[in-house]
Amino acid sequence: MTFSRPSAGALAVLGVGVCALIWGTTWYGITLQLGRVDPVASIVWRFGLAALALFGVCAVMRLPLRLTRDQHLAALGQGAFAFSISYSFTYAAEGHVASAIVAVVFASLTFLNLVLFRVKEGQRASPAAWGAAVLGVAGVAVLSSGEVLGAGLDRQAALGIGLAMVATLASACGNYFAWRGQRAGSAVLPSTAWAMAYGAGLLAAYGLATGVQFTIEPTARYLGSLIYLALFGSVIAFGIYFTIARSIGYAMASYVSALTPPIAMLVSVVLEGARFGWAAVAGLALVLAGQALLIRAPKPKTA
Repeated sequence: MTFSRPSAGALAVLGVGVCALIWGTTWYGITLQLGRVDPVASIVWRFGLAALALFGVCAVMRLPLRLTRDQHLAALGQGAFAFSISYSFTYAAEGHVASAIVAVVFASLTFLNLVLFRVKEGQRASPAAWGAAVLGVAGVAVLSSGEVLGAGLDRQAALGIGLAMVATLASACGNYFAWRGQRAGSAVLPSTAWAMAYGAGLLAAYGLATGVQFTIEPTARYLGSLIYLALFGSVIAFGIYFTIARSIGYAMASYVSALTPPIAMLVSVVLEGARFGWAAVAGLALVLAGQALLIRAPKPKTA
């Protein structure tokens, strides 16, 4: 009996599924980091550990770690936006709203990627892709308004959603710099390792300048979540994600961000005791409808 090799499309779908499963649980994992340790320190530990692990993987696989000047600049931009700025605002957002809400806000990443790559690089997406992205944004708007109104226009809810939106925008910028690294000829794993190292280093410098205490909470809860976030949520998930993005495009690959909310919402209900109303359900339905449409959309073309 012979088995045919899976197509690139099938592998991409499988990779997106793996990323969705991992990232659908990491939103809750982040909440386990909040408390005694400053969020800036937790992010530095997370991506510092992830960078070391990725450098180790590259060494075992004998992948060259040396980058050109342009590749280093792209990795620096990717690290600053995708790992330093984005996660700083993500951790801050989860201090104000349930982790699943932050996950759903990130569903707008597809739309932001389409806009950014259209403006900066002239990439033309199909009408189906734009329609899917608009559905995703509409879903986030419905869910966000429901959460804010349900909390009686509570400032904490509004602040949390606003922080999550800034984090999503920074993530889109990080995707753009990852694409710049690809154009400069850098390999996925070495460039991602350098980007995580740059992100951790920049945030460490910020922490030292602002008086952040770099401590570690010696508990199973904190250390277990740190290892899970570093190895699964960072090394494995981002390694797969950026590999897929190089194959089908960053705007298309980012629909993984909209497949994580159902998992994140289930985890939030079970472990955080969260309760979601009809607005959340309607918002999620719009997001998923958009992603179903996006899967069928052709790959964006450069003008």
